[in-house]
Amino acid sequence: MLDLLEHPLSPYAQKVKIALVEKGIDFTVSTPNAMGSGNTPEAFRAANPRGEVPVLFVDGAPIFDSSIILEFIEDRYPTPALLPADPLARARARMIEEVMDTHYEAITWGLSEIAWFRRAEGDLAVTLKTAAAQQTGRLHSWLEKQLGEAGWLNGETFGWADLCVAPFLQGAVGHGVGPAPDSALGEWLGRARARPSVAAAFKAAADSIQAMSAVAGIVDAGLFKRQYRDHRLEWMIRSGGMEVVLKGLEKDNIRFNSEPV
Repeated sequence: MLDLLEHPLSPYAQKVKIALVEKGIDFTVSTPNAMGSGNTPEAFRAANPRGEVPVLFVDGAPIFDSSIILEFIEDRYPTPALLPADPLARARARMIEEVMDTHYEAITWGLSEIAWFRRAEGDLAVTLKTAAAQQTGRLHSWLEKQLGEAGWLNGETFGWADLCVAPFLQGAVGHGVGPAPDSALGEWLGRARARPSVAAAFKAAADSIQAMSAVAGIVDAGLFKRQYRDHRLEWMIRSGGMEVVLKGLEKDNIRFNSEPV
């Protein structure tokens, strides 16, 4: 049995859950206490010095980072394969994953800062949302080129590239910047949602959203510090949200990666 530390709203955790279900692997899930708050329990930090989910425990040994976890799953449970057989197609699937994990995630994360954590209101919120809509639009065009005439981003069958895209697009839909339902990418998302593995991950995420109603006040009080790292920090600044970063530093309710210990 594999044990997965996760949060239902994490697209990175959703990637891993979808992969495990697609391969028919039994696993348990739990969410660490104070996850993402900056007050990471010592046991969780020992498993992942970044204090992030997902973390997959295999015979008690932790593996962190969703991409590394997916590689482990594919290596240990090669059937059914999630990566294409052709080396070039495999590289392409991994490139799609990289774009989603960095560029796309930064946008949906930034929109969460506005929607749930109330980092920006009024004109500033409009500026950031407008930038997000333009940026996701360009990325959707890129993804449609990757899809081409195929049924799946992975090729003939649902696989690695698809499960690495679906959670992020679903999050974008929730923020009003997802692909048009009648577009090629929107129809692809509809097919992905119909898969039991994807449907289960999305339902768990939807069921957990109600708990987000009080988080803005907790953040404002400095009791929960959101992590501003690499592409997330870059997105906020280049999209017009320098004020958000400076205010977060002033109020001490944003944080950065700590050094591994």
